[in-house]
Amino acid sequence: MWRSTVLLAVVFLLAGCAPAGTSTPERSEPPDPGTFRTQLVEDVTAAGSAVHIDALQRIADANGGNRAAPGPGYDASVDYVAQVLRDAGFDVTTPSVQLEDTEGTVRNVVAQTRTGNAENVVLAGAHLDSVPEGPGANDNGSGVAALLEIAVRMGGSPQLPNPVRFGFWAAEEQNFEGSVGYVDSLSPEDRERLAVYLNVDMVASPNAGYFVQGGVGGDLAATGPPGSDVAGRVLAEELAAVGVAAERVEFDGGSDFASFLDAGIRTGGVLAGDEGRKTGEQAERWGGKPGVEFDPCYHAACDRAEAIDRTALDRFGDALAGTIVRFAESPRQ
Repeated sequence: MWRSTVLLAVVFLLAGCAPAGTSTPERSEPPDPGTFRTQLVEDVTAAGSAVHIDALQRIADANGGNRAAPGPGYDASVDYVAQVLRDAGFDVTTPSVQLEDTEGTVRNVVAQTRTGNAENVVLAGAHLDSVPEGPGANDNGSGVAALLEIAVRMGGSPQLPNPVRFGFWAAEEQNFEGSVGYVDSLSPEDRERLAVYLNVDMVASPNAGYFVQGGVGGDLAATGPPGSDVAGRVLAEELAAVGVAAERVEFDGGSDFASFLDAGIRTGGVLAGDEGRKTGEQAERWGGKPGVEFDPCYHAACDRAEAIDRTALDRFGDALAGTIVRFAESPRQ
């Protein structure tokens, strides 16, 4: 993440209803055994995600200890992610983005399933770069890894009504230049085709919290565009399904979600916390150490694969898988 999340507003689970004109993805209670969603959630594991975190760690170790963009560690990360997605059967592109503050370009990775109604696309994204000071196993190798695990388990041609697109953004640590460039490249019609954007930024913090963004706050900058409350509510429901009572918090301008909010695209997000400190009440609810940073290695050389919280990685991976499928199965209204 670019800066610390400011927890200005906390709202507990499942408050209110969707606004008029917004489609709420439905879920059976309990989930129907044998459905695509149920099987995908079961298949997605922390062990599967950790394979990708370990690979990104090795890339950083081989390239000066980081995966910052621009740089050789970042370029190798792009190549790794693109190959994993191609091997899983996705249509994959690596469009270039011109950097504003330095000469040259960097690449995003964008992958989409080959099935579904192209007028109603579900997009989930995570930034692929680290800071120059460290390898970024949690920030944001964890978000990248969770989405790669979901993509690999889903496959490139799932039997879902709507396509699923995964985006891996360059230069988040430089004012979100990768995601800004991606959104700027979309036509008004392309933006309208996005049913929702789900942002994944740090989901394996060593002293993990469970935060959900979307639909909370006093203005559009904090809550997101209309429909963002639905995205936040579904993410919270899916975390509840794996036994976690999430906190609903405001968007704070601190990650790639800002690029999509500015474009009027309904958005939700998840995060396990960065340099903020866990309160006593949060420690009682989630475990961990009160008074200690959610990630003591935030933006530091110790943000390595061996420090991540695999329990948090597993829970967030399952919640994201369930959320993605619920939107991919939902008609647009």
